[in-house]
Amino acid sequence: MSKNKIEMTKRLAVIRIRGRVDRSLSIKKTLELLRLNRINHCVIIDDRETYKGMLQKTKDLITWGELDSLTMKELLLKRGRLEGGQRITEEYVKKNTNFSGIDDFITKFLKFEANLSDIRGLKQVFRLHPPRRGHRRRGVKQPFTLGGSLGYRGNEINNLIIKMA
Repeated sequence: MSKNKIEMTKRLAVIRIRGRVDRSLSIKKTLELLRLNRINHCVIIDDRETYKGMLQKTKDLITWGELDSLTMKELLLKRGRLEGGQRITEEYVKKNTNFSGIDDFITKFLKFEANLSDIRGLKQVFRLHPPRRGHRRRGVKQPFTLGGSLGYRGNEINNLIIKMA
């Protein structure tokens, strides 16, 4: 394997939890680059070093973790929107892409054989609801490791997305 090839192993879901009032200009710019312009917006990224630096810089405003296939399917079907505001459907994927369906797309997407942009017109940002029954016990000002909602949460991001979808 060459040194120039970037090896990516997993897809990360990133959700913005807090606002950006009284934050530095560099943090605001980083949130813009991640396309997290509003609270409860979610984006899917890969685990490149550049993204990891951006996540670390904004860790006091966001939460992230590894995405699994069931959660990705629910995210696409419930919160995935096409241009014009229409929901994404199985028929749309079959008709307008080379994939046999949403399950085929998700399998290839999680193996880095496909991208979200392969579905023509799909918006890259998922607008989520606030979580049902609220955030964790310590709220949105504490890190996940201390019982709050911020920062890296591993596979627990899937439970949060289900609560917010």
